[in-house]
Amino acid sequence: MYKNIEKQCSVRLKELVDYQQGQIISRTLVQNEKMSMTLFAFDKGEEIASHAAGGDAMVTVLEGKGKFTVGSDEFFLSEGETLIMPKDIPHAVFGQEQCKMQLIVSF
Repeated sequence: MYKNIEKQCSVRLKELVDYQQGQIISRTLVQNEKMSMTLFAFDKGEEIASHAAGGDAMVTVLEGKGKFTVGSDEFFLSEGETLIMPKDIPHAVFGQEQCKMQLIVSF
């Protein structure tokens, strides 16, 4: 079920994905019909445009700061903060500064 991550080993999730200038880097850890789990590293000013997911999405900021728009609401999250983005509600992500996050989508 898990990929791109060692088993039976303590890891720091934020160390599994690196920043690259002017880009958003992702690393998929789980992808199946019930859920997906992906790590992201956003360079400052990079964004994922508004879109809707087919399941509830839980995002946890691992490092830095990001702006998360869900419907018409804006949330500014920092390291350690978590937000649930409901299924079928458009949402977007913007790196206010370099930002790493974990995204889990349950279908």
